[in-house]
Amino acid sequence: MSGSMLKNIWLPYTQMQTCNNPVIAQTTKGSVITLQDGTELIDGIASWWTACHGYNHPYIADHVQKQLQKMPHIMFGGIIHEPAITLSAKLAELLPGDLNKVFFTESGSVAVEVAMKMAIQFWLNQNKIEKTKILSFYGGYHGDTMATMAVCDPEEGMHHLFKDVLPHQHIIQLPTTQELRQQFSDFLEKHHHEIAAILMEPLVQGAGGMLFHDPEQLSFLRQQADHYNILLIFDEIFTGLGRTGSFFACNQADIVPDIIILSKALSGGTMALAATIARECIFDGFLSDKESHALMHGPTFMANPLACSCANASLNLFEQYDWASNVKNIEAQLTQELAACLKLDIVKDVRVKGAIGVVELHKIDNMNLLKNKLLEHKVWIRPFRNIVYLTPAFTITTAELSQLTRAIYDVLSS
Repeated sequence: MSGSMLKNIWLPYTQMQTCNNPVIAQTTKGSVITLQDGTELIDGIASWWTACHGYNHPYIADHVQKQLQKMPHIMFGGIIHEPAITLSAKLAELLPGDLNKVFFTESGSVAVEVAMKMAIQFWLNQNKIEKTKILSFYGGYHGDTMATMAVCDPEEGMHHLFKDVLPHQHIIQLPTTQELRQQFSDFLEKHHHEIAAILMEPLVQGAGGMLFHDPEQLSFLRQQADHYNILLIFDEIFTGLGRTGSFFACNQADIVPDIIILSKALSGGTMALAATIARECIFDGFLSDKESHALMHGPTFMANPLACSCANASLNLFEQYDWASNVKNIEAQLTQELAACLKLDIVKDVRVKGAIGVVELHKIDNMNLLKNKLLEHKVWIRPFRNIVYLTPAFTITTAELSQLTRAIYDVLSS
């Protein structure tokens, strides 16, 4: 099978001409991936941080099986169902303020596009036709579709090849210093009339470089958005649902964005699901006797009953164990065990926030070699650019986490 398994497959983020045969997963359980040859790998990234409760959780699986028997899918146009009703109510209860109008999609990129579309149309419905730009930040990542590529970091991200064909958006430095805050305010003073929304990843900019910032930055952005009459969108696809230590990253600043985006861990890593949730005032901006003022968007598999059932089970699980203590313990263990990497000459920085551990290198000369060495240590870790990171399941054991941190140190020091 090894010689032909890639005959019909196109892998993501991969130069297929030089791609070696990938490993073949056979089963998963907890934080363990078992390969076809019987090798067991400790998963350090929870399948792009989706499997927050670990793989194959029996509680989620039970909900899937029951829903599968009743109704695996039905269109969401003109007809709704109990799993979506329950999930939207759960999210509205958990989210801060009046973030209670839930629009479901199947992926994070699409959910971001919906948020951008909501923000722009909110102003168009008020005949403010000049407010069509989205302001985002260097170091940010919001997806791989054409619209979301336009709000990702144009230089350091994955989409620089498309910079001349993407729609122009405003991308500037995140205002993390007093000088940058003044520059940010000056920029808004000049451009606020054309900006529909500020879009950012709160506390951690994920796939753009695993860059951290303080809750004070979120409060500053909320104040500036209010002052200049601009909407504030938080992309919490990565940071939401416990990853940074609070249930939502915005909780740490005690503020409410106008729109929040969730995906990844929303279904506990079981099925594709995303949600774009707006405040009451945003939703009210679409209520009109004009059909053209409605939000004209509708993914075929939006609010898929199976996926909604997974999400309902996953949210229930957060109430059934002390996930916050788990994340705090993971944070402490990552801080202690990754600190040794700072002694290595090839390491530029080590940083930890919640269940996120990052070892930033000066550069990675041979990515494939690094990945293969990590595999030899029986761990599943996928570095990118100059970053080796861990985003484990909240249910990972201390022994499993130590195997991950030890593998990173041993490989980087070899």
